[in-house]
Amino acid sequence: MLLAHGAGAPMDSASMTATAQVLAAAGFRVARFEFAYMAARRSGQRKPPPRAESVQPEYRAAIDALKTKGKLIIGGKSMGGRVASMIADEMLSERKIAGLLCLGYPFHPPEKPQQLRTAHLAGLQTPTLIVQGTRDPFGTPDEVATYKLSKAIALLWLEDGDHDLKPRKKISGFTAADHLKTMADRVAAWSATLK
Repeated sequence: MLLAHGAGAPMDSASMTATAQVLAAAGFRVARFEFAYMAARRSGQRKPPPRAESVQPEYRAAIDALKTKGKLIIGGKSMGGRVASMIADEMLSERKIAGLLCLGYPFHPPEKPQQLRTAHLAGLQTPTLIVQGTRDPFGTPDEVATYKLSKAIALLWLEDGDHDLKPRKKISGFTAADHLKTMADRVAAWSATLK
């Protein structure tokens, strides 16, 4: 599995690390990488996130650098998953990947539900699992239910999860660890269906 980070946090953020650890515990070999703008931040440069389209070549290069044998799932957190979704069908047709995993997909910017980032998802052919919290400001269940999404996309909604899939335990009764375990179990079952 190859995962890219979201727009504002690096590949070794607490959220990405916890995700990678729980997926590894479920039997996946997980690789993470950073887009160049995020890597530049580590050396003190304050670079804003670029347009998702502009970093697609970086994602393709990361796939090629892995030289994976066997089924590869690509994806990532928020923007990382979005970028992966934009190249997924091309990579599937080249037999470089088997599936797509998006964690906290940014269906639209927060408080801007009219600015949808879903056009390419209607015709997506790649087997896809989107894991989303029910209170994610980038796309709630009620909003997503109105979108035209490909039949290749499965959705897993995590009760009271935010954009990092974290719930409020006092409200939901769930912990972040509970949601990560649910996510990993579902990813394992879903990945078993990939060709």
